[in-house]
Amino acid sequence: MDPSKRARLLELLRSRSFQEREVILSSGLKSNFYIDCKQVSLDAEGAALIGALFHETIDKVAPDAVAVGGLTLGADPLATATSLISFQSGRPRAAFIVRKEPKGHGTGQWIESPKLPEGAPVVILEDVITTGAATLKAIERARLAGFTVRHALGLVDRLEGGRDAVEAQCPLTTLFTKRDFLPA
Repeated sequence: MDPSKRARLLELLRSRSFQEREVILSSGLKSNFYIDCKQVSLDAEGAALIGALFHETIDKVAPDAVAVGGLTLGADPLATATSLISFQSGRPRAAFIVRKEPKGHGTGQWIESPKLPEGAPVVILEDVITTGAATLKAIERARLAGFTVRHALGLVDRLEGGRDAVEAQCPLTTLFTKRDFLPA
């Protein structure tokens, strides 16, 4: 992994996404810190860094993957950035979005994607892993859509049990953990 890109991404996450304050997470758990990765993933430089580092990681952990995606909203900019960089790198991977609820009209589909073949190898993306619930939902929906989930890839692991839950379903790699933001 390109150490200068990783260091710059961590700098952006620390300065724009990380806050030490009491919050209630989407899991319902209380925490004394918050990491809002969208502050970086929706930024041009941040998106480029995420796309490059995710693309590089996928080439190592799931080189046969033809698409990347995850649960909306956190995974949407990650999938777009990774897909774009993969195209620019000559190894295109499509992006897909897993809805939180099925589409309320038309086909009622759970996943938005270009046509992918049955059994298509994919990587599930996530911004922050806490309990793993969002990643697990994306894995389940991707499998129900006929995809083969090769790996899950996250920006930050909060080290609060999500890794074990996700790894019960597929391998997981994260670029950073809670330790990169808070001293031990």
